[in-house]
Amino acid sequence: MLCARRRALFALLRRRSFTVLAIESSADDTCAAVVTSDKRILSNVVITQLSLHEQFRGIEPMTAIQAHQRNMPTAVRQALEIAHVDIVRDVDGICFTRGPGMPGCLSVGMNASKTLAAVLNKPLVGVHHMQGHALTSLLTSSDAEMPQFPFLTLLVSGGHTLLLLAESNTKFKILINTVDQAIGRVIDKVSALLDIPWTPLGPGDALEKYCQDVQESRLIYLGDSIMRGRRDFSFSGLHSQMERYLHSQGGLGSLDEDHKKALAYSFQSSAFAQLEDKVHLALKWCESQSIYVNHLVVSGGVASNQYLRRRLATCVKEFDPDRDIGLVFPPPKYCTDNAVMIAWASMHRFLAQDYDDYGVDLRAKWSIEELYQGKS
Repeated sequence: MLCARRRALFALLRRRSFTVLAIESSADDTCAAVVTSDKRILSNVVITQLSLHEQFRGIEPMTAIQAHQRNMPTAVRQALEIAHVDIVRDVDGICFTRGPGMPGCLSVGMNASKTLAAVLNKPLVGVHHMQGHALTSLLTSSDAEMPQFPFLTLLVSGGHTLLLLAESNTKFKILINTVDQAIGRVIDKVSALLDIPWTPLGPGDALEKYCQDVQESRLIYLGDSIMRGRRDFSFSGLHSQMERYLHSQGGLGSLDEDHKKALAYSFQSSAFAQLEDKVHLALKWCESQSIYVNHLVVSGGVASNQYLRRRLATCVKEFDPDRDIGLVFPPPKYCTDNAVMIAWASMHRFLAQDYDDYGVDLRAKWSIEELYQGKS
C-alpha cells in the first residue's frame, strides 16, 4: 500500500513535466538515468568496469562490449526503480549516446534504446556525447552560478580535449582541439608508466591521490611541452618526456617512492599548465572577436581533479583581475560519463518534438560543430 501511494505521489509531481529515460555506453561505464524537463534528476545509475580493465591498463574493447551487454538490463531496471517510474506510463521519451565513442560500446546502448522506444512507441533522440558534457552545468548549477550563452567550455576526458565556444544548446565553435592524444588518455598512460595501483575511480584518480601531498619545491623540470601561443593541445610530447626521464634515471625501479611521487606531480603540473595556457588563448581570441564570455565551464572525467580546479580558478583570475569570470564545474559525479547529461542534452529536442527515426545510426566520429550545421 505504501509503495502504491509513493508511486502515485511521484506520478502527480511529474504530471506537468517531460520525463526522459537516458542511456550512455560510449566507453567503459554502463549508465542509465531518469531526468525531467523541470530539472529533477530522479535517478542516476553508473555501473563501472574498472576492475575488468585494470589488468589491461586501459579499456579493452571486447571486454567493455561484453560487460555492457551484461550490465545494460540491470542499469535500466535500477534507473526506473530508483526513479519510481513505470516505463510505459511515466516515461515520455528515450535517448542515448549516439557518438562519438567506441563503436561496439555505443551500439549496445543504441540498440537497447531503439528496441525500448520502438516496442513502447516512445520518441527517440540520439545525443552527441560532448554536447552532454558541455550542457551539464545548465542542469546542475544554481541560479546564481548558471552560465549564460555564450560561454567557454573546456572538455577534458579520456577521449577528448576541447575548448569550445558554446553559443546555444546546439551551436558550438571549436577554438582549440588536440593534435594527438586526449589529456585523460595520457594521464592513464603515465599512471601505468609509474605503476600506480588504481583506486575505485580509476587510474586518473589514482595518480591525483598518489601525488596530492607533494610540495611545489619538489617539482621536476621535464621540458617545455606547453606550446605557448599555439591554438592546439598536444600531450604526446609530455608522455615522451616522462619516458625519457625514466630512462635517464635507469628506469622506474631505480626511483624511491618520494622520487616517483614528485615525478607524478611534475607530470600533472605540466599537463595542467598547458590547459591554463590554452584557456588564456581562448579568452584572448574571444575578446579579439568582441565576444565577452562571463563563464568557463569545465567538464569531462579530468574535471573531477581537485588540483586542476584550483589551478583553473587561479588561471581565470589572473587573466583579468578586474573581470569576474565565473568558473563552473558540475558535481564530480556528473563530470565523468553518466546518463544524466545525455538526458539533459536531449531535452530541448524532445520539447521541440525533434525526434530521430528508429533507424538512426551511431556516429563513432562526430564533430560537435556539425550539430548546428544539421549534419546527421
